[in-house]
Amino acid sequence: MAKRRYNRKRNSGERSSSPEGTVRRSGDRFSVEGYQNRIITFLSKNGRKPMPPKELATKCRSIKGSEKNYKLALDELTREGIIMQRKRGFVMCSVLGLFKAEVLRLNRTFGFIKRCDNDEEIFVPGKFLCGAMPGDIVLADYIESRSESPEGQVIDILVPSEAKLTGVIIEDGGQQYFLADTMSKTPVRIEDSDISFQPGDKVMAELVRNGKRHRDHRVKIVLVFGSSQSASVCAESLLALNGIQKDFPEDVQREAKRIAAAGVWEDDMKGRLDLREMPIFTIDSAESKDLDDAVSLQRNGSGYRLGVHIADVSHYVRGNSPLDKEALDRGTSIYYADKVIPMLPKELSNGICSLNPNEDRLTFSALMDISEEGELLSFKFEKSVIRSRVKGIYSEINSILDGSADDNIREKYSELIPIIELMNELADKRIECRKKRGAPDIEAKESKIILDENGICANIVPRTRGKSEVIIEEFMLLANEAAAKLAGENEIPFVYRTHEIPATEKIDTLKEGLSRLDVEVPHFSSVKPSHIAEILENAKGKPCEPIVNMMALRAMAKAKYQTEPIGHFGLALDDYAHFTSPIRRYPDLAIHRILSDLVSGMDKAHLDKRYAAFAQRASEHSTAMEIRAMNTERECEGCYMAEYMQRHIGDEFDGLISSVTEFGFYVQLENTAEGLVHINTLPEGFYSFDGYFALNDEYSDKSFKAGDTVRVVCARADVNSGNIDFELA
Repeated sequence: MAKRRYNRKRNSGERSSSPEGTVRRSGDRFSVEGYQNRIITFLSKNGRKPMPPKELATKCRSIKGSEKNYKLALDELTREGIIMQRKRGFVMCSVLGLFKAEVLRLNRTFGFIKRCDNDEEIFVPGKFLCGAMPGDIVLADYIESRSESPEGQVIDILVPSEAKLTGVIIEDGGQQYFLADTMSKTPVRIEDSDISFQPGDKVMAELVRNGKRHRDHRVKIVLVFGSSQSASVCAESLLALNGIQKDFPEDVQREAKRIAAAGVWEDDMKGRLDLREMPIFTIDSAESKDLDDAVSLQRNGSGYRLGVHIADVSHYVRGNSPLDKEALDRGTSIYYADKVIPMLPKELSNGICSLNPNEDRLTFSALMDISEEGELLSFKFEKSVIRSRVKGIYSEINSILDGSADDNIREKYSELIPIIELMNELADKRIECRKKRGAPDIEAKESKIILDENGICANIVPRTRGKSEVIIEEFMLLANEAAAKLAGENEIPFVYRTHEIPATEKIDTLKEGLSRLDVEVPHFSSVKPSHIAEILENAKGKPCEPIVNMMALRAMAKAKYQTEPIGHFGLALDDYAHFTSPIRRYPDLAIHRILSDLVSGMDKAHLDKRYAAFAQRASEHSTAMEIRAMNTERECEGCYMAEYMQRHIGDEFDGLISSVTEFGFYVQLENTAEGLVHINTLPEGFYSFDGYFALNDEYSDKSFKAGDTVRVVCARADVNSGNIDFELA
């Protein structure tokens, strides 16, 4: 438990005859802090034995001192989780092994809390949550765990949060109730609300009365979104619940419009490397409007000169301006279905900062010399100005590379086709370099949600990746690596993209799982990226290949932003940062600002003073906002998938068992939609979970294992929760 320091110094000229030590007084009264010191002293000496309230008050001499200050001291120590009141009196929490924690998230039947002193996440069964809500600061204790992960219980709620809840209005016996999306299976009573709603509505509620159990809470409805069976409505509620604003504040919008209206002037180009005559172009998806990267390539002796030219967003978004503060607050753009909630207003993201064809644009260029084998030899970063030749489209460039391009496409890229072929050549060499350094190539299916004209999910398809996508990925990786190397060589404050070595226990779990799948595991004491790459190679072509990819992904640590260059395990790189997307990621914008000052000649001392605290703040906040964005995107996607599957109730599909639990198994369809086959719907038998990949019937040879292909019927699909239920056909 985090220790709190209390000031035991006495005021000038004051003395204390107290045998327990010196405390501060205000006139002839003890201060709140003075009482806190005395309370802690007496309770610590009393150990595990509770001290009755009257005895503690007498020892602290509250009658002769200030009763008000004494009560304030008790309240604050209780709220801080340092002491607690039991039936027979007060006791120190640390003596009982209790700790302070924050409630992270809730499910219908369980929740997770995080210790405030060491960030450990702890599972809490629903019956031990004591009515706690997300954001609450609670006093908690460990209980016996039923797994290898820690489990706990909430003892008391120290500081209630002001968290709002989303849920659905239901009706029972003529009475309307609120059924929260995450909290409890039990509907909650609704207090009088100022707005009207009806059964089936997706709503937001706030707590107006806290109970000791979730069912005893009382709520007030504060916002009605619409039908809970509309994916777009549920997405709106998810944005609101996560505090994601679609619209920009007036001062931010005003600043963006002023910048866009000014355009690009000759004065803006002074001192910049003029690359407008060079054949530079963007490559992106057809629907993209925020084009923040362009590329160029030419022969350089036996090697290559690669240029990655990134929109110079930091030229327009100045530090501590309204635009910058809003961008930092948002952290990243958010993409779901066909929607985008940009980090920057469209006047910048789709306008003055977007590298649109045939328009002068200010850029920050990474100019890199590459060897004949594809290795990075040297690099330099320069402020530049470009004029993109064309808006390259992935599908069109893929058709050029595979020889299927029609005359219109070949005409569009006529000047660039030799460069595109050279890019393809270099990308192949970069892929080989990645393999040589042992970077694992984990394949994970991604979904593409297709909406109709009414915004309803019309189809779900796997997102495909052609050769041009690989080319751009490899070139962006090079620029990101070069940016991190430049910062490391100059030892300046920076925002690195880091990926730690997987935890030992996760690797042990991976090894055990692979042995059960009969996948060969290389011998190693400490894991390296090449070991994961070898495991994936050993699983290639086997029925379990998708499962092994999923297992490897789950064994990995989560990537994050840090100020220390600890390397990137997944890419097998010692140096890595995010430089190439300053329109949609704040860390990229942050390092653009730092590198701009570096290339302008600012020395290390000045950069340390100016950016050390900024880099730390940007790293921490951007990591948190990235997690928020990823969770929101995933949850929105689930709602749209359920909306699509609702129209296929009763239809049969072939799917792959993607994971198995003690209550059933999940099946992923070819279109990437995933649903649960509950154990209660399986053929009659006594099924037991092996803890890894299989449900086995103890009285027959029936077994359901991860990687098996099964035929299922879509039985239910709930848009509100994003849950899909299958049954065996």
